[in-house]
Amino acid sequence: MSRVTLAACQYAIELLTDWDSYERHLRALVAEAAEQGASLVLLPEYAGMALSGQLPEAVRSDLQASIAELQPLIPRWLALCESLAREHEIWFCPGSVAVLDEDGIYRNRCWLFGPDGVIGQQDKLMMTRFEREQWLIGPGSGLQVFDTPFARIGILICYDSEFPLLGRRLTEAGVDLILVPSCTDTRAGFHRVRIGCQARALEGQVAVLQAPTAGLAPWSPALDINTGRAALYLPPDYGLPDDGVQAQSASELAEQSRWLLCELDFAALHDVRLRGQVFTRRDWSEQFDGHAELLS
Repeated sequence: MSRVTLAACQYAIELLTDWDSYERHLRALVAEAAEQGASLVLLPEYAGMALSGQLPEAVRSDLQASIAELQPLIPRWLALCESLAREHEIWFCPGSVAVLDEDGIYRNRCWLFGPDGVIGQQDKLMMTRFEREQWLIGPGSGLQVFDTPFARIGILICYDSEFPLLGRRLTEAGVDLILVPSCTDTRAGFHRVRIGCQARALEGQVAVLQAPTAGLAPWSPALDINTGRAALYLPPDYGLPDDGVQAQSASELAEQSRWLLCELDFAALHDVRLRGQVFTRRDWSEQFDGHAELLS
């Protein structure tokens, strides 16, 4: 399978105040992407926080209480996500949610589901100041790789994409596609993640798919303002876009959830590593051969 249709959601954080409304919303959203031929479907970082809309207003408007009280909803959410992957025979990353671990620490975690069920999970490794200082969410440890019929996949959650050694570790593990679920409130934050995504695509000669949160959610102190574009980034080289942007959503702002659907030709991506203008993936180690030393 060389050509694969990917779907990244510019995801609006809607207020859905009961489980049935939320389930209808997610089922319709995923069905929309699947009906357009998507084999892989990506939602953004903290997409699971939409579950907090089902909590009482006083709870969902409290930063700490909102993540504490939505914990009982997470198993049901995961079961729903798994059922959608099975039903549509897709690979589905439903974004992330803050999960309370047995050690008493909340971690920002996302999962990948396939047509046969759950494939695995990835925690965010690098915490932003907001997560560390206000939300009291701690880092996970280690990177996972996920094998699919069309590619080996890695996940870098939002801020993780801005750190080159994390992307390099995935590249060394044979990853062809990096998923970046993101959540940024400012244009500066969005562009930091965007630049990180494009840098990882350039360095590793891999594809990077980004899905952001979008719109305003004044009912949520964690996700009240959301800015970002869904996009597929590739290394700029022969047969690939000169600017490295295979596709991107039209605007950084959206009041409703919108899908970006794009086709990725893995054969063309692999060919660049063999016959490209440059070999950044191969030449990575050469930068350490004395070239980075400061000369007096």
